[in-house]
Formats: sequence, structure tokens, C-alpha cells
Amino acid sequence: MREKEIFWVDADRKFMRQKGWQRPITDASFFLREKLEWMDKNDLDHEVILNLSQLYCNGMERDTARDVIRFQNDFNAQVQHEHPKRFTGGFVVQAAYVDDALEEIERCVKQLNMKLLCLPTHFLNQRNEWHSTATEATAPIWELADEYGLAIEIHPYDAPRMIALENRFWRFHLVWMCAQTADNYHTYTLLDFPKKYPHTRVCFAHGNQFGQINIGRRTQGFEGRPDLFENTIHPKENMAQKNVFFDTLVHDVYAFRMLKDRQGTSQIVAGLDDPYPLGEMESVPNCYPGKVIDEALAHGFISEKEKNDIWCENVAQWLYGEEKDVFLRSI
Repeated sequence: MREKEIFWVDADRKFMRQKGWQRPITDASFFLREKLEWMDKNDLDHEVILNLSQLYCNGMERDTARDVIRFQNDFNAQVQHEHPKRFTGGFVVQAAYVDDALEEIERCVKQLNMKLLCLPTHFLNQRNEWHSTATEATAPIWELADEYGLAIEIHPYDAPRMIALENRFWRFHLVWMCAQTADNYHTYTLLDFPKKYPHTRVCFAHGNQFGQINIGRRTQGFEGRPDLFENTIHPKENMAQKNVFFDTLVHDVYAFRMLKDRQGTSQIVAGLDDPYPLGEMESVPNCYPGKVIDEALAHGFISEKEKNDIWCENVAQWLYGEEKDVFLRSI
């Protein structure tokens, strides 16, 4: 990985790097032992670990993508295997190589006992075009995920490669990643994926914050220009579906209230996004994991039971569906 400049961490643990890219390591919980200590300190019994976004492999050659994907999926599976009570590990595939993606899903489910598929909002196809991962081109991946009843996490990345803007003021994380998630949700709901693939349980990262506020505009466009929406479903048709979830990381209690009003409390799961600063990390003043959930309770937007469900029952429902009680007993 380091020799090919794909990904590495400095020996002093100060930076993670790729060719032409670096990011400071802002918290000790980037590393396993320290993460377990951080979880204990914050009374977190179990955490979902997702694949490193930098390794979604967009634009990589097929053999390289296959090797990188297997590396990170094996790593997450190992962490889950060694700490089954503490972690559920996710795995990733590269949609540009559908046959390889299907083979990797089979391997991760059958050999590694993994139940959570991580998909980026967009992928770079072999014609160098950006596509949402929720379109007809990815149907075989969704069909197999539905067959296995997988939980799916939709997470944005690669905005700087998609949008020709100066990389200033962290704009790609603070603005454009939210727009990427809303774009994926746009195609996911219009193409009726919640009903086409009813055995998948899909969670959209960061509350799909822009997608919540954009429903009215999408509705106006759908109704005003029906010629542009052939063979699609009305934007409001797939709101509050029981197999579609959203995490709490919206960093604003009023955005949280809109998420609850649009989708229902039962579809909200506690989001952490640690160890990154956009998680509710202690490195930010007056911040801690679950801050926005506590604020929602204090404002009267949710009840104590709803708060507890967001932390536990809803997460288990997203991850394991009908098997959630078996999962909860196991941890």
C-alpha cells in the first residue's frame, strides 16, 4: 500500500497519506486500542466500523482495486472477529467492476460473516463518468444485497474529483459531501429502490441533511416537469420507509427535528463518525458523542424512550432486521 502510494500512516502517527494527499490524525481513537478506551470512556458498548473512504478505489485499475478492497475488508472482518461484542465491521465493493463486486459480496457474507455493505454515493465507471451507486447500472449489486438481506451504508467521498472548485475552507466535507448524499437519495427514491430491494436496510450518512430540506424542491420539479421523470416514483412516495435509515450527525437540533418530522424517529440511528472531527468529538468545544440527541430530548423533540431507541433498538433494526434480537443478546 505504501510502496504504491495508495495509503499509509506516518510512523509518528501524525498524518495519514495518499499520493498527493494528507490528513492530520486528530484523535488517538484512530487506532484500535485507543478506540476501545475511548468507547469505554463514553459508555459506548458497540460500534459500527466502516471502510476508509479514501479506499473506495474510484478510478483504480481493476487488479489494484481488487487488492485494496480485499485488504480493507479483511481488516474490518478481523476486527469484528476478534471483538464481536464491540464492533460490527462493514465491507466495500467497487461498482465499476460489477463481477468483482458480486464475488466480493459472496466472499464477505459467506466466508467473513459480514452483514454490512458500504457503498459510496458515487463511483467512477470505466468510461470515466461519475454515476450514483443507486441506478440501473448497479442493479446486480443491489439484487445480491437484497438476496442476503444486507444492511447498507451510503457515504459520500471524492467530491473534489467530481466538482471543479478550489479546495478551500473544507468546502468539500462541509457542503459538497452533503450534496452528494442528497443526490444519491434522489436516484434511490425516484427509482423506487426501497420497494425494489425490500430486504436491504439502507442508512444514509450524516442524516442526509440536504436531502431532507430538498424534498419540496424535488417535488416541485417532479410535478412541474414530468417529462424529465419517466418511469420514476414521486419524491414523497418513499419518505419514512421502514427499510431506510438516517444517522443523527446533523450537528443542529433543528435539522434533527426536520429529520424526525420527515422520516420518523424509528428510522433514525445514533451516528458517531469518530475519530474524525465531524463526529461529535471532544476536540470540539462543548461536544461529546450523542450531543444532538440530548439536545433533541431537552427541546422536547423526542421522548426518553425514543432517545434510547435511537441509541440501540433502531441501530439493531438497521443492522440485522428480523434478527435484531439475536444480535442484541449476543452483545
